[in-house]
Formats: sequence, C-alpha cells, structure tokens
Amino acid sequence: MAETKKDKAVLILADGTIIYGDAFGKKGIATGEICFNTGMTGYQEVFTDPSYYGQVLIMNNAHVGNYGVKAADVESDGVKVKAIIGRNLEEKFSRLMADASMQEYLESQQVVAINGVDTRALVAHIRTRGAMNCIISSEEMDIELLKKKLHEVPSMDGLELASVVSTNDNYQLGDSSSDIKIAVLDLGVKKKILHCLVERGAHVKVFNAKTDFSEMQKFNPSGYFISNGPGDPAPMDYAVKTVKQILDSDKPLFGICLGHQLLALANDIPTFKMHHGHRGLN
Repeated sequence: MAETKKDKAVLILADGTIIYGDAFGKKGIATGEICFNTGMTGYQEVFTDPSYYGQVLIMNNAHVGNYGVKAADVESDGVKVKAIIGRNLEEKFSRLMADASMQEYLESQQVVAINGVDTRALVAHIRTRGAMNCIISSEEMDIELLKKKLHEVPSMDGLELASVVSTNDNYQLGDSSSDIKIAVLDLGVKKKILHCLVERGAHVKVFNAKTDFSEMQKFNPSGYFISNGPGDPAPMDYAVKTVKQILDSDKPLFGICLGHQLLALANDIPTFKMHHGHRGLN
C-alpha cells in the first residue's frame, strides 16, 4: 500500500537554523521559546503542564504517542505548550484505555506540531547555543516572511505568565474535617501535585496567584504551598510580597519550581535564567 503523502512543515530558530519536517497536529503557525524534555514516557502530562505555557517543546525521545492519550492523564484543563517538535509522533497507538491518537488529540487542542525532526541533534544544538525563540509553520513556507514573524516574537525574559494560567476562582479539595490544611498559591499548579496532597490526608484550598495574603489566612492553614508555573519570576512582585508575608507568619512553607525561585527572591537571593532548561523525569 502506498504511503499517504504528508504536508510539509518548517522550523526556524532565532539563530537562523532551518529544519524541514512533516506537518502534524493542527495546520498553522506557532511561535515561542524552544525547550526540550528528555522523558521517555508521560508525554501527555508534559504537554498539559502549565509550566510549559507559551513554549515550543522538543520531545527528545524518538517515539511519542505510542500509547495514545487519555482524558485522565492531564495536569491541567488542556495542552499548554505552544507547539511540539518530534522525531516520530505516532498516529497509531496501542493502549486499551486510550481515548484518542496523538494526531486527533493535538488537532482537537489546536496545537501545531512538526514531525520527522532529528530531535537529538536539535537538543544538542540547543544545549550548545542556549534557549532561543523559534517559529513552526505548516501552512506558510515563505522563509523570509516567517523570519520576519519570528523577529516580532517577544523574549521570555521579563514575561509574567503565572497569572495567565492560575485559577480564576479559589476552590477546595480533600476532607474538610482534616486537621492538615494546606493553602496553595496557584501559579500554574499541576493536578497531580494537588492529588498527592489530598491522598496524604490534607484539606487543600487553591488560591488565585494574586490573592492577598490576608485572604489566604482566613483559611487558617497548617502550611503553605507555592506552586510551579511558567514565565520569569523577576516581574512577579505581587507573589514575592505574598511569600514574604507567609515567611513572617512562621508557618511551614514549601516552594516548588517557580515557587522555589520566588522563595529565593523573598529572601533577597537573586535568580538567573539557565543557559538551557533541564526538563525530564526525576
């Protein structure tokens, strides 16, 4: 049987690198800062992790999509990455409990992807040259026009994105009669973090990123959790103020990912952007 001809796509990096591949997911144009993840499994959890909001993600592992996607395997209300780069993004899958294929899922989530890329070589390039903006297109192939669009993409440096992905409404999880009460400042928290707290018997209340500390105090928590999230911590003065107030309250405090960086800033310890991020499975 003859193989179906695939539409072409192109990836252009800010340093001028041009890579061609096959269109996957939604046809369109996507821009953002390129990053990579070295995990061999858990791709759906990665795609829906709010910490990746606005970024273009390289999946370093050669095969992605083998076991399809399942509604229960999400970390938020939808895909948060801007676009995906893969070596072999699978259209077919083998998993009894899966709801859809990778292609169907990305189309439904309006996510642009490029397939057939030597992702390990690309990751090595990013490791050497550092994080940078990029553009992927599967509908416009005029390189000069795409370069112009890429030039207009803002740098991730200085972008405050946590409030974009934070919950709009505060909500509670777990046993309300529990003696363990955890106040979570949602900067882009993953669902499984909340589930882990609840599984350990905690009554959890999740607060919008810009909630006043006085409002969090009304919950009378046993401790505070400052979540993961996207963007640059430098412009997040509102969150640094909240963390300082939590520290002054002398109650247990846990910061993870972006929350950890804010904890440092609240203690007058400066943070800096890494040459290229380290993202994978621990």
